[in-house]
This record gives sequence, C-alpha cells and structure tokens, in this order.
Amino acid sequence: MANIILESVRGYDSIPITDLFLKERKIFLVGEVTEESCNMLIKELLYMESEDDTKPVTLFINSPGGDVSAGLAVYDTIRLMKSSVTAVVTGIAASMGSIILLACDADKRLLLPSSRILIHDCSFGHRDISGMKPFQVQEELNQLTRVNGRLVSIIAERTGKSVEEVSEVTKTDRYFSAEEAIAFGLASRVIDSDCLSSLMQKGA
Repeated sequence: MANIILESVRGYDSIPITDLFLKERKIFLVGEVTEESCNMLIKELLYMESEDDTKPVTLFINSPGGDVSAGLAVYDTIRLMKSSVTAVVTGIAASMGSIILLACDADKRLLLPSSRILIHDCSFGHRDISGMKPFQVQEELNQLTRVNGRLVSIIAERTGKSVEEVSEVTKTDRYFSAEEAIAFGLASRVIDSDCLSSLMQKGA
C-alpha cells in the first residue's frame, strides 16, 4: 500500500494514501469482489454515513466481479444510505462490479472514456458439485436461479429495461463500451478532466 509523507507539528508522518482519500470521502473497489473487500467497503461507507450523511461519497470501481452475496451486501448498504454516492468506473465494472455500480442513482454512474461494463447471468463459480447427490444439485440450481432472478431484477429496475430484455442480454457475457453502457442505461456519462477535477476536490 502506497504511503504519503506529510509534514506536521510532530515532524514527518507516513500515512497510507487510502486513509487520506477516506478522509476526503473517496473509497475504492479495486480487484475481485470478495467478502473481505466488501466488508471493508461497508465499514468505510457506514463510517462516512455516521460522520456526516449530508456530504457526498465517491466510489472508484475497477473490478472483475466475484462473490455475489458480498456484492449484494454492498449494493444494499449504498441503497440505504442518505449520503449521495457517486461511482466512477476507472477500468472495468464486471459482474458484481456492475451491480455495485447500479446501486448509485442513474445520474451518478460515471465512466472514464476507456471503461467497460460486463453483465451476465451468475454461475456456480468455483463451487464443486461433483460429489453431490441429484437432489443436492437441484437445490444448488434452485438457489442459483433465485439469485440470478434477483440480479436480473436489479439490472432491469436500475436501467429501465424490462426483465425479459435483461434476461435475453445476460444469457451470455455482454460487454459494453462506455457509450454502449450509457445507451443501455447502465451509466450516465463519460467524465472529462473538469469533472474529474471537481470530484477530486477536497470534500467533494
């Protein structure tokens, strides 16, 4: 983790750069969506909410996705917050990364010019079902279907598309360029240097 050297009355302090960004209400989802990364995000979000729920939060996303349950916990947390949360995709928001992006209001889903978004049906992931009995496999399939229905309904609700439209699109991996993501309703706009500068201002 990168540290920043700051001069203070005590001399020079080495402070993690993430702590400095957190102080300015800027947090990051970088890498895989895991229970660990999402628990940290939730702690940061709830800390900022308790500190001042009238100030905005900026969440920078560059994630290939990952754990569905952990990602939905972040989604629900953002949706329940009074603080306004703006998401900025800096590389890719794939799978659960895209769901977390959709937790933000429609006008607060921003993209860098080369960003991409990926949506698709959920899968078993790394879960091994090779030793399961048929009824156990069926239970796993039922659970997967229920979770997938939840994800499809989120995408439909947050983009203004019908469940049928979304279900058709997510049957296979569907990548969107920044412009395509905006047209589909996944994001609101591509930011320019002025917008980025505004987001990076202290307290913004």
